[in-house]
Amino acid sequence: MSRARDAQRAAVYDAEQLVRTMFDRAEERDLRMVQVMGSQITLPIERKFASIDSVQAYVDAVLALDWIAATWPDAGRVVTVRARSGSAAAHYESDTATIAVPLHRGNRAWALRELVVLHELAHHFADENEEQHGGAFVDRYITLVGEIVGSEAGFVLRAMMAESGVRIG
Repeated sequence: MSRARDAQRAAVYDAEQLVRTMFDRAEERDLRMVQVMGSQITLPIERKFASIDSVQAYVDAVLALDWIAATWPDAGRVVTVRARSGSAAAHYESDTATIAVPLHRGNRAWALRELVVLHELAHHFADENEEQHGGAFVDRYITLVGEIVGSEAGFVLRAMMAESGVRIG
């Protein structure tokens, strides 16, 4: 499969890191209220996973949602979740419909979380020649986060993407 150039990859990752940090700090402080672009937002709870099996169960449940199946035809294709060697990044393997997730980094399972898994699922729904982190991908990712994690999380992700100069849609 050939894909278009991935021009905004770094900006997408930077924006995502900001959002994950906001969720981490909210959880550490048990204070879910944050200021985002002049709005006071209560962050929803982001699911964290204990194992590859729990990530797989989550992925299966998301793919079984009626609105997911109605929105993206590839929702009917089974996605396998596996552990990824190394700890730097999760990724999606389109040829085998596999999400590879690192288990630990610095004694933390940083990638075993909902935002990371939804990012990889957004790749699963991509068109064959679509830019990997292009506008269509970002729009799909924000939709998944907004509908599954919560509208506040979708707003925060959209705001951080826009603030980072990421093209959406």
